[in-house]
Amino acid sequence: MIEALGYEFFRNALYAGLLASLICGIIGSLVVVNRVVFLAGGVAHASYGGVGLAFFFGLPVLPVTAGFSTLAALGMAWVTLTSRERADTVIGVLWAAGMALGIILIDLTPGYNSDLMSYLFGSILAVPDSDLWLMAGLSAAVLVLVALFSRGLLAMSFDAEFARSRGVPVRFLHFLLMGLTALCVVMVIRVVGLILVMALLTIPPFMAERRARSLPGMMLLAGCLSAVFCIAGLYLSYALDLTCGATIIAVACVGFVVSLAVPQRHRPVAPTQQGLLPNGSGA
Repeated sequence: MIEALGYEFFRNALYAGLLASLICGIIGSLVVVNRVVFLAGGVAHASYGGVGLAFFFGLPVLPVTAGFSTLAALGMAWVTLTSRERADTVIGVLWAAGMALGIILIDLTPGYNSDLMSYLFGSILAVPDSDLWLMAGLSAAVLVLVALFSRGLLAMSFDAEFARSRGVPVRFLHFLLMGLTALCVVMVIRVVGLILVMALLTIPPFMAERRARSLPGMMLLAGCLSAVFCIAGLYLSYALDLTCGATIIAVACVGFVVSLAVPQRHRPVAPTQQGLLPNGSGA
């Protein structure tokens, strides 16, 4: 398969997969540990409204989708903080509204949109240099923000109430996490598509959580697992002439099943292991 690297489109696909893997390892771990997978799924599907807006107004898809997804994520974060009892219902409505908006706007767009399916099921082999640079910029922004607020995010992830009592701005960090999740979703849409985005965002972190001793270790392991799945899926799709996004997720699902058969060697990530909670306080 080495000859595949001779093609520029394949190299771009590899770079895109590695960039997405880096961010999925970091943000996916925070999503899994904070147990906001359903919320992240709502953001992912609502982002289709951004795709529709971009097609309708003839604008670049990724920047418009990034902005729309961030607004949707902040709205959902606000709902979870102010209406906890009905949060799942409201998120479901916003999820459906975003999808419906995207479909209607695309229907109203004149002409035939040949790239439409690529945003549903991924188009990693068609990633241009311009999108790679945008993905790199988004990755850098996410890394900087996570590094700046790392201690607060760690504290919030393990015990939000304790963190709040110690003066950690949990409300702000919740909004920040959802905003970062939106940026992560936009990147991964290019790799595996909107339909499969949640698999790449959650499978590697779940596997890593069973093996890691700390949240940073979980992020690192999840990123490495995502990279392995992307590389293996790319080469399999090239060798067998299969759809890349689906093949990547199929490889991830096989890895997930195998990980369940391998017993854990120690407890999952715990708050006392981070030094953020006093021993004996409980998670």
